[in-house]
Amino acid sequence: AHRAFPWESEARGKAHVHVVIIGFGPTDVPAKFITDYDTDLEHPTCTQVANINPYLVEGSDRCMPKRREPICPCEPMIYGSKPVDGGHLILSRKEKLQLLAECPDAAKFVRRFHGSEEFINGIERWCLWLAEAQPEQWRNLAPIRERVEKVRKFRRSSVKGKTVEQAEQPSIFGELRQPKTSYLAIPEVSSETRRYIPVGFVKAGVIASNLLYTVPNASLYTFAILTSHMHMAWMRYTAGRLESRYRYSAGLVYNNFPWPLSPTSEQRETIEKAGQTVLDVRARFSTSTFADLYDPVAMPAALAKAHATLDRAVDRCYRKEPFESDRQRVEYLFQLYEQITAPLAPTVKPKRSARRKALYSAYPFIPASMTDPVPNADQAVAEAGQCYFISEEPPPYRTNT
Repeated sequence: AHRAFPWESEARGKAHVHVVIIGFGPTDVPAKFITDYDTDLEHPTCTQVANINPYLVEGSDRCMPKRREPICPCEPMIYGSKPVDGGHLILSRKEKLQLLAECPDAAKFVRRFHGSEEFINGIERWCLWLAEAQPEQWRNLAPIRERVEKVRKFRRSSVKGKTVEQAEQPSIFGELRQPKTSYLAIPEVSSETRRYIPVGFVKAGVIASNLLYTVPNASLYTFAILTSHMHMAWMRYTAGRLESRYRYSAGLVYNNFPWPLSPTSEQRETIEKAGQTVLDVRARFSTSTFADLYDPVAMPAALAKAHATLDRAVDRCYRKEPFESDRQRVEYLFQLYEQITAPLAPTVKPKRSARRKALYSAYPFIPASMTDPVPNADQAVAEAGQCYFISEEPPPYRTNT
């Protein structure tokens, strides 16, 4: 397997394409190789491994499911709130100022609104938040009532039954998951050029959109682990992509992440101290956005040093020997994942479906290689399934002969 690398093209208007190359065959071979382009596109590294897993690292062939709960003891991560409003509850800075000029009493219902882009780039966006408001407080405020009425019409015109039902409550977001307290925010989409996804604490009054993941009441230890190089390496190998950007997922990335199994109190204290240093250094650049702070070129030296210290502290919670690459980190994490999830694997063999039982009997003949008695129907089905029958798959084209 050749891990992801950018496809170089000299064509004008070329697209940003990333490629993987996977070699496979009908039989197993003892020598398997992974070619990695993480450090140098011109001089990739090639390593012989025992097995290549679906994530193109050394490990078993097991795929991670999308989980509702974490495999390790940690705070739950949830989506932010989804407006489903046609844009009528969301305000730009200009729209906010215009609304407050027309109706100063609306100020108590206007909240800061963060999605991935707003959180990372410091874009000013607001929303009307009426979830905790009493109807008599706003129903006579014409600008707000007009926007809520537009939300109702938008939802009623939807082809989705759930959205039409939400038209009965047009004053609130379609999906409400706003934490009651301060929370840790993780953007769903982030640039692949950054070494770290920006992760930070946010006040409870800031509304998180469905493009932002939240961890309510997150501890300093949780912040430190999530912003570490260890977690970032795991994210790069397990997250999805939007174009070439990383697309974080609670179900796949966070809930499957193997946390340090038994860190000592001294190790936790060291990690928390290093995490606090990262926050303190960020505070020194209060006018800079996350996009500024985590730019691969413009990242302040003090912040890079603070992250390096944190990375070393987290790495030592997993093993004493240092990791030489992201791939080493991820291969170690997959081994730990297997160890943690082994007790969760099903122990009862699933029943064969009626359709699968009928598959063997449906074949018109059995090739000579399969005339020997087989131990059970399952093996017969597996072997018969490898045969090719013209009656099942007609030729792709016709000829004159």
